[in-house]
Amino acid sequence: MRLRFDTKSVAIALAVAVLLLFGIFPIVLLVINAFVVDGQFSVNNFREVYASKSNLMAVWNTVKAAGLTMIIGTVMSFPLAWLVGRTDLPFKNVFRTLIVTPYMIPPFVGAIAWGYLANPRIGYLNQWIRALFPAIEQGPINIYSMGGMVWVLVLFYFPFSFLSISRALEKMDPSLEEAARISGASPLRVLRDITLPLTAPAIAAGALLVFVAVASAFGVPSIIGGQARLQVVTTRIISYVYVGTPEAMHEATALAVVLLALSVVVLWFSNWYLAKREYFTLAGKSTRPTLVELGRWKWPMVVLFTLICIVFAVLPVMALVMTSLVKTMGRGFAFNNLSLDVWKSVLQDAVTWRTLRTSLYASVLAATGGTLVGLLIAYLKVKTQIRFRTIPDFLATFTNATPGIVLALGLIIAFSGKYGLNLYGTFWILVVAYFVRHLSYAVRQAAAALEQVHPSLEEAALSSGAGWARVFKDVTIPLIGPSLVGGWFLVFMPSFYELTMSVMLYSSRATPVGYHLYHLNSYASPQSAAVLSVLILILVLIGNLLMRWASRGKVSL
Repeated sequence: MRLRFDTKSVAIALAVAVLLLFGIFPIVLLVINAFVVDGQFSVNNFREVYASKSNLMAVWNTVKAAGLTMIIGTVMSFPLAWLVGRTDLPFKNVFRTLIVTPYMIPPFVGAIAWGYLANPRIGYLNQWIRALFPAIEQGPINIYSMGGMVWVLVLFYFPFSFLSISRALEKMDPSLEEAARISGASPLRVLRDITLPLTAPAIAAGALLVFVAVASAFGVPSIIGGQARLQVVTTRIISYVYVGTPEAMHEATALAVVLLALSVVVLWFSNWYLAKREYFTLAGKSTRPTLVELGRWKWPMVVLFTLICIVFAVLPVMALVMTSLVKTMGRGFAFNNLSLDVWKSVLQDAVTWRTLRTSLYASVLAATGGTLVGLLIAYLKVKTQIRFRTIPDFLATFTNATPGIVLALGLIIAFSGKYGLNLYGTFWILVVAYFVRHLSYAVRQAAAALEQVHPSLEEAALSSGAGWARVFKDVTIPLIGPSLVGGWFLVFMPSFYELTMSVMLYSSRATPVGYHLYHLNSYASPQSAAVLSVLILILVLIGNLLMRWASRGKVSL
C-alpha cells in the first residue's frame, strides 16, 4: 500500500495524533497504572482499596445517588416533555426554556444556591417556614443529606433526560397516534400503548446518560455531600490525589478504573439496547402532530408548570442574588441587612480577575484547538472513504464519556515528566484537559454540518485547479461557518466554568475560576462565592446569547 503525504492526509493525521496523545494515551496509562505495580501485574491495589469500608460506602453512595437521580429524573422528564410537546398547554415555549435553565447553570453553582436556600439553620426557605410556624426551632428542611444531595442532582441533571425525550417526541411519526385516536382509543391509552413504546429508546438513552453524568459528578457531592459527610467515588479519588504519595496515587487509579468501567458498561448497554430494537419514528414527510386538548386541566397544568419552573429556575438564582447582597447571612434578607460591600470586595479582588483570565484564556485555546481538530476528524468521517475512518470519531466520544475526574488523573500520570512531557502544575494542563473533555461537541457540530455540504461544491473547486487546502479554506469552512462557531462555543462554555478536572489540575500559577469559586464557598467566604456565582451566571447567559446569534439560532446550551 502506498502512503500519501498530501496536505489533506497530513492535516488529518496530525489531528488524529493529537487526539491519541492527549486523549487516549492518558486513559490507557491510567488503566495500566492500576494493574501494574513495580513493573509487575498486580491486583493488590484493588484488594486494598475495596477492603476499606469507607471506599465501599463511597461506591454504594455513588450507585445509590446516581440510580435515584436517574429514576426520579426520568419519571419527571417524560410527563413534562409530553406536556410541552404534545398538548395545547399555553406558554409552552416559555416553559420549555425555563425547564432547561438548570442545564445552563453549572451544577456546583446550583449546589451552592441550594445550600443558601435549604441550610437547616440559616437557609432562606427554613427562615420563611419558621417565620410562618414559630413553634419550629430548626429546619425543617436539611439539604445536607442523601435526600438533599439527590434533590440537587435531579434538578441539575434531569435536563439531559428531558432534552432526549423532547427530541424524540418532536421527531416521532404522528400518524401512528392519529390512527389510534381514529380507532377510538382514549388519549391516555394512546400515550400508554403508542407514545411510550415509541419513545422507549430515547427514555433509556436519557436515563443512562443521567446515571453516568451523576456517577462522574464532583461539585454537587462535594458541596452538599461533604457537609453531610457522604463520600462518593469522585470525592474519594480527590482525597487520595491530595495525599500525593505513589501508594495513594495507585489507590486513586484503582477507584478511577472502576468508575471508568461503570461508565463504559452503562454506555455499552445503552448502545446494545438501542441497536437490538428497531423503532421507526420518523415519517417520510414532514407533519405536525395533533395536539392533545387538556380541556379543564389546561390552567391547573399552567399553575403546576409555573410552580415547577419557580423551584427549578427562579429560586436558585434568587438565592444567589439575595446572598450576594446581605451583610450577615444569619439575619436574613432584610432592608437593614443589605449592602454592596461584598460586591465591591470581589470586584476589586485581584485574585478574582486573575482566575477569570486564566479560565478565559484556557477556554479560548481549548475551544479553538477543539474546533480545528474536531473539524478535521469530522471531515475524515464524513468526506473520505478511508478504512476505519469512524474510529477517531468514536475515540472523541469515548473521551467525552470518560468521567472528568478519571481523565484528569490520567493526565497527571501521563504528563508529569515521566514520559518526556511535563505539563502538570502548568497552565497548559488545563488547556489540554478542557480540549480533550469537550472535543466531541466540536466533532458533532462539524460532522452534522459537513453532511449537508454536497460533494459537487468541493469537486467543482478542485476541478478548477484549486488545492485541497484552498478548497477547505475558501469553500468548506465558509459553508459550515455558523455550525463551527456553535461548536466553538459548546467547547468554550463548559470549559470556562469547569470544576471537576480543575480541582485536580489547578496550581498556584494557574487557578481557574471554577476552583476559586469552590475554595471561596468551602473555606473562605460564602457571600463572596455568591457574588462570583452571579458573575459566572451572567457570563454564561451572555455566552449562550452570543452562541445563538453567531450560529444563527442553530446551537444553544
